[in-house]
Amino acid sequence: MGKSQKKRSMRRHNPVRVPDSHLPKGLAAASSSSNKTEAVLPIIKKIENADPLERKWACVAVSNLIHNDPSTRRLLQGKNVVGTLIGRLTDSEEEVVVEAAGALRNLCIDGGYEICAEMYNKNILAPLATFIPKISSVLSQYVDSPKTASENAQKVVYEFSENVITILWCLSETSNKALNAVNDLMLVPFLMAFLSSRDRLPLTTVTSAAQCLYVLTDDNPPVGDEIRANLSYVSCLLEISKVRGAPDVKDKTSAAEERAVALGILGCGILRNLAPFPPPSSIASVDLDKEILLPALLPAVSSVSLQEATDAVRGFVQLQSEKSEGNDKDLKHSPRPDHKSEEELGLERVETSLRTVQLALEILTGVCATLPDPVLDPSIDDDDDDVFVSGDADDSAMDETPDEPMALDEATSHNSTPAPLFLPTLLEPLLALIQPTELSFSAPSPHPPTTSALGAIHMASFECLSNAFFALAAAPAAAASDVQAGQRVWAAVWAALAAVGSPADAAPGSARAAVWDVAVGVLWGVGAVWPGQIAPEEAQVQALVALCDARRDDAVRVKCVGALAALAQHPHPASLDANRIIASYLLALLAPGRTGTETMLQAVESLIDIFADEGAPAEANFRAGNVLAALAGAVEDVRRAVKGIDRKKEGGRELRRHGEEVRDNLVAFVRYRRALGV
Repeated sequence: MGKSQKKRSMRRHNPVRVPDSHLPKGLAAASSSSNKTEAVLPIIKKIENADPLERKWACVAVSNLIHNDPSTRRLLQGKNVVGTLIGRLTDSEEEVVVEAAGALRNLCIDGGYEICAEMYNKNILAPLATFIPKISSVLSQYVDSPKTASENAQKVVYEFSENVITILWCLSETSNKALNAVNDLMLVPFLMAFLSSRDRLPLTTVTSAAQCLYVLTDDNPPVGDEIRANLSYVSCLLEISKVRGAPDVKDKTSAAEERAVALGILGCGILRNLAPFPPPSSIASVDLDKEILLPALLPAVSSVSLQEATDAVRGFVQLQSEKSEGNDKDLKHSPRPDHKSEEELGLERVETSLRTVQLALEILTGVCATLPDPVLDPSIDDDDDDVFVSGDADDSAMDETPDEPMALDEATSHNSTPAPLFLPTLLEPLLALIQPTELSFSAPSPHPPTTSALGAIHMASFECLSNAFFALAAAPAAAASDVQAGQRVWAAVWAALAAVGSPADAAPGSARAAVWDVAVGVLWGVGAVWPGQIAPEEAQVQALVALCDARRDDAVRVKCVGALAALAQHPHPASLDANRIIASYLLALLAPGRTGTETMLQAVESLIDIFADEGAPAEANFRAGNVLAALAGAVEDVRRAVKGIDRKKEGGRELRRHGEEVRDNLVAFVRYRRALGV
């Protein structure tokens, strides 16, 4: 079985609050889909007006126009709103600078990679770099002597700091080039100052600093090394991580508590990014996962009800709609007041709660990913390939291969870490969090940020389950006896997928398609822990075949093949028809050009597993389907595919090694089966 998908192939961006991938590209399309087209051009002009009040008003208006409105945001982008606002960061009036930073911050959060890349390319880091020492100086003054400035002045500085920090956080996830540029700003002392003074600063600003640090410590050695080398920084993070409790979406007065929980979860995430810690740090001898992370993370994912969150959002949206009737004309051409309604605050609290759960799940996904990387033998020569022949050749060409097919994971099993003992505690909340609500994939959504957050939670929950079961597969004895648990997880995943919809109906790149792609990894993991224990159902087999055929991504297709193999191994005579259908499909995947190399290799592994026992009921299908001849005939094609793997590409060396193992096992299996003479 392949290794778990425990490493991200790209940097993780803060969740886009209003996904707009469904919108057509181009300025004309944005103009036709926005109901605020007439307001855009006057606002763009006013950003550069001679009157500072007009400039300030226009910056505020940009934030209002893009609120939950990706069409208008794209229309503003087409009018160079990013470049115009960056120009206002050097405005002579401080209030204009503050509002411009706020508008850019909101564009970052609502726009994602594309708009952040545009900001980086238009050199937003130059003015931002000048703000950091100024903010540090004022922050130190306010912390040491809080009475030196009015409450309103402090509020402006803290909000401005939050805006600058959030922009930096978003930029650091845009590209490696942007990340390196942010690293050059040496932000660790700046950000840690907010965390160290958290009891004297607004929680929202401190949380933004923690979020930025969480991103910057993710696989980023310069920042990680700097923090690990400072014992006071580590101690501060350790204190922050000691959070207990969970956000409660039903409690309308819990905004501060929810932000405090979010800060604690971020502290956990930063510590996990930084681990392991070298002595003399006191945390070096601590079991980070068991003693610090799990006690904080498990309550966060166990105490939230997605259905209650959905019901709360529907209630707030309904009240908003009722109150807004008759007020549209008054608010249409002017910025909204800073004061937020109870409904807006309620929606924000729900979103904060859901995003905190998502963050906790992301960290838990890393905790669950306990499979080690395989140990590669550097002595293996790239050209050290035996020549294998098809089934029509003499068996002597296979004489140097083992008499018995070796276990596919035998070479690395001694490096496997114990299965996560916390899984039984984590299982129930995860199975609840994968179940969609009526808002999870709603289009159009009555509240897009909630829909986005729910989709992200489903994805993170599936990823967490996937890694957990791959970890269990490395040491299956801990779970193999509890067959009912595996069957219950299998049923829960299919129940969730039924609510998501058919894979054939999920548009490529959509949230529904993404859920299918990650959920099938859970099915593969369950099948690996409990092979032969899951009874196949015709609809499930058809869905997995349809998904495999619909995808061109080898990673997804490998999962599909693994899940199908788990069903094909069910030994009951009633399952023989499914075994025959699956085996026939997997054999077809061995044809040259039919699929990618990784999928071909997984199909070979799966067929060996399915027909490993010549005394099993499936032997009848093995003989009737002439599987041995088909496998023997595929040896040469597999050999060529393995030989064609480029070790110089990312992951190529590992794939080549794995391919050579599969090739050897295929040859050994064919020889062993022929030797049986049955």
